[in-house]
Amino acid sequence: MTRKIAVVVFPNFQLLDAAGPISAFDIASRFRPGAYEIHVLAPGGGHTPSSAGAGFATEGLSEGDWDTILVSGGDATKALSEFAEIVDWLKRAAPDARRVTSVCSGAYFLAEAGLLDGRRATTHWSRTDHFARRYPKIRLEADRIFIRDGAVWTSGGITAGIDLTLALIEDDLGPEVARRTAQQLVVHQRRPGGQSQFSALVEMGGASGRFGELMDWMRANLAAGLTVERLAEQAAMSPRNFARAFTAETGTTPAKAVERLRLEAARTAVETGHAPIDRVAETVGFGDPERMRRAFLRAFGQPPQALRRAARA
Repeated sequence: MTRKIAVVVFPNFQLLDAAGPISAFDIASRFRPGAYEIHVLAPGGGHTPSSAGAGFATEGLSEGDWDTILVSGGDATKALSEFAEIVDWLKRAAPDARRVTSVCSGAYFLAEAGLLDGRRATTHWSRTDHFARRYPKIRLEADRIFIRDGAVWTSGGITAGIDLTLALIEDDLGPEVARRTAQQLVVHQRRPGGQSQFSALVEMGGASGRFGELMDWMRANLAAGLTVERLAEQAAMSPRNFARAFTAETGTTPAKAVERLRLEAARTAVETGHAPIDRVAETVGFGDPERMRRAFLRAFGQPPQALRRAARA
């Protein structure tokens, strides 16, 4: 059985959003010859350049017996106004496809076509606030690498498209082909879709880097009681002003930022170290291993023990 894949791009699309999934499908076809037939579509067809200059020779947005439609990202908010024909095409083509997917801000096209209304979805972390305001009918889960809601799949930024595609391959051809494809790509075997994107704004200390030094201090003191009052003292601000400024700057509350930093430190320790789980929980500031387990389930979709087993495998 050959599955026809329509990869939809537009001028100035993000190259890796399309090239990553195309490569993954191509490699999977080496292990299961004839599994996929890939077509790259774009408004008008012809040579379609990416934002990097390099591009693809594309076909026009044609009707076809598509198994899977995958929409690339890029400056999709600008492209929405310039390439409304993609949205119109999706409205016609999506109902006949077995599944519809997007990478990064390609989710905007799916949203404009009404394909995400009432569904769970994700997109690149930098777009989530705007996306949530623009599409209030969509249940946005901003931290997810990818989400499957029925026949509609969405993913976060750029390399998350490879995670998404490996999941699609596993869904089609089984875990062994997906594992061998991941090995050829030299990536981890498919990361669970529930794994957090982890906000880069938090990593940088905010949009302007205002809290960069504070974030460094937090990372060095994860085992301490990082209350709002303690963080505000370190930032030389009142607790109320600090909480308001920090949330505005980073897009998340101080408490959630602390949890994210602890989660990242704990995940690294769990996956690469040998310390007992309860010791990891104590070292990174969770204290109670059950509290850390619940945080892992929320952020990564798996408990610490499962991530450790997967890393060792």
